[in-house]
Amino acid sequence: MFKFKFKDINFISGNFLEIKKQFDKGGVLVAPAASALTDINKNKNYYKALKNADIAILDSGFFCILLRVFKKYKVIKLSGFLFLRRFLFSFKKNKKLFLINPSIKENKINSKYLRNLGIRNFESYISPIYKKIEDKKLIKKINKFKPHYIMINLGGGIQEILGIHIKNNIKFKSSIMCTGAAIAFLTGVQAPINKYVDRAYLGWLVRFLWNPKKYYKRTLKSFSLIKLFI
Repeated sequence: MFKFKFKDINFISGNFLEIKKQFDKGGVLVAPAASALTDINKNKNYYKALKNADIAILDSGFFCILLRVFKKYKVIKLSGFLFLRRFLFSFKKNKKLFLINPSIKENKINSKYLRNLGIRNFESYISPIYKKIEDKKLIKKINKFKPHYIMINLGGGIQEILGIHIKNNIKFKSSIMCTGAAIAFLTGVQAPINKYVDRAYLGWLVRFLWNPKKYYKRTLKSFSLIKLFI
């Protein structure tokens, strides 16, 4: 396992078991995409949340390539998708899980997916559209349920700030993962990515082909990440 800082963000390069061991100690895990990292100089609240996160995993293959070229770091890519997949497939029945979902529809889909995996000990919450990241109702519900794990399935730039908000306001230690749309790849709501596509650094291509109109700007935006290294 290799720990390093990039722009004061605490990244960890390692395999699932190594990172899961760190994650189980509690705190916030983030998986920033390349396109999201390009916003850290513009979106101060998002950048602050990334810096305050306990673990940042290497979600982006392009980011890994840039780290090898510019920093000479020998890093291992572990995307939010692969982390969540391994996490759910090895979930222990004596643990509690709390989901934060973006809509009623996705709440039903995600809940059904978990039950099909044999995961029963969970509760879920449908998030409002946040203008300001402050949710007393959510905090109250989490404090009552006291989950071992909290899984935030919202968009990047929102979920990370919400994750820090939860960590700072709950009354117990919990492990909070900000893996966003990762569960949607598993349920089939989004592009049909699998572990082989992800490991080949081709997740971006599958998403682009699945919905070019939605993803072409995001794909082009990722190239501006080079500026952070230069």
